[in-house]
Amino acid sequence: MEATVSNSTPRSNAIPLAIVAAMFFILGFVTWLNGSLMPYLQQLFDLSSVQASLVLFSFYISVTITAIPSAKVIKKIGYKNGMALSVAMMMGSALLYIPAAKAQLFILFIIAQFTMGIAQTLLQTAVNPYIVRLGPEESAAARVSLMGILNKTAGVIAPIVFTALVLGGFTEVSDTALTQTEKDAMAQNLILPYLGLAAFIGMFALAIKFSPLPEITEEEESGAKGTVREALAHPNLALGVVALFLYVAVEVIAGDTIGSFALAFGMDNYTVMTSYTMGFMVFGYVLGILLIPRVISQQTALASSAILGMVLSFAIAFSNPESTINVIFAGEMPLAVLFLAICGLANAIMWPAIWPLALSGLGKLTSVGSGLLVMGIAGGAFGPLFLGLAKGPEATVASSQSAYLILFPCYIFILFYALKGHKMKSWK
Repeated sequence: MEATVSNSTPRSNAIPLAIVAAMFFILGFVTWLNGSLMPYLQQLFDLSSVQASLVLFSFYISVTITAIPSAKVIKKIGYKNGMALSVAMMMGSALLYIPAAKAQLFILFIIAQFTMGIAQTLLQTAVNPYIVRLGPEESAAARVSLMGILNKTAGVIAPIVFTALVLGGFTEVSDTALTQTEKDAMAQNLILPYLGLAAFIGMFALAIKFSPLPEITEEEESGAKGTVREALAHPNLALGVVALFLYVAVEVIAGDTIGSFALAFGMDNYTVMTSYTMGFMVFGYVLGILLIPRVISQQTALASSAILGMVLSFAIAFSNPESTINVIFAGEMPLAVLFLAICGLANAIMWPAIWPLALSGLGKLTSVGSGLLVMGIAGGAFGPLFLGLAKGPEATVASSQSAYLILFPCYIFILFYALKGHKMKSWK
């Protein structure tokens, strides 16, 4: 299926690009806000590691459930209306956090997370192919890279904003359980920021609806469509889906569980930790743009990233918990927490490297393969869940560190895919 801009009159794409860029920023902001929300709710409700992982599980599992229905919705109502609808759904989802905070019911937060995940899946389904088609094909990679940087930059900013607006006077971690008065105050601090977020997103939804965004029309490809079974007969795709699943798992573990990891060490500013992981990801993204393919191939970059991730996995698990380093804005940071943040650098170029390797040589099966790869985002749901199980019901600093060894086999498989898996053209 080929997408084309329906308006044939030459026009500047500056305004549409700016609007789409804002959508990528909002996507990143909402997604990486989870890294602050998870430890905040963990402290508010005194959650176990497994219970806290449900904050991420409920958000990312929606991708698996709604990816195909989202594609059908976009096909029916169009890309522009789909983007407006998805942003409006994000506004409604943001409003759900308010009764959840007022009632102090964890299940309501889970429902809000799930609906927010549905909304962002719909937006992802619309905006990713839209940015590819919004301009010449030869410059699509540059546009996608720029949007990726904006998405990750939002991940740097979101935890800082959350900490400034929500954390309020609760910047100190106590060894004792919170009193009900303290819980009431913490929950109350969530209401106005989420009300403001909903208002901003709602105004942006209206702006999209009445903006000069050109519509994209779909033209059916000639010939029969391929099936999932045919697509999975290609080892580079089947193994690529697994690699992408594991990549998203390690990306979400590094970005969204670092706050809970810092909380286990007793760090006061745990809600801002995701900013450090995202900062390293932005740095890695820029390096990838500068070096690939001018200096190194995407396969070499993927293999190097996997090796770095393997080294960092052991560094997290076996570093001295008493060893700290002075880090800007964070003060004394345990080395294990810093190593987890540096995983952002190891993970940065994996998404753009795995996709082309997985889709290579698929021909008419490319669209089916893309759908399967999108479903690999479900790794973000299961990675933190398995991490929580590995930490155990009574997570200590020692068990928290050793639990991160689950990153190691994920990086091993990604290394295998970079070195051999993507080259396989037959299962025989």
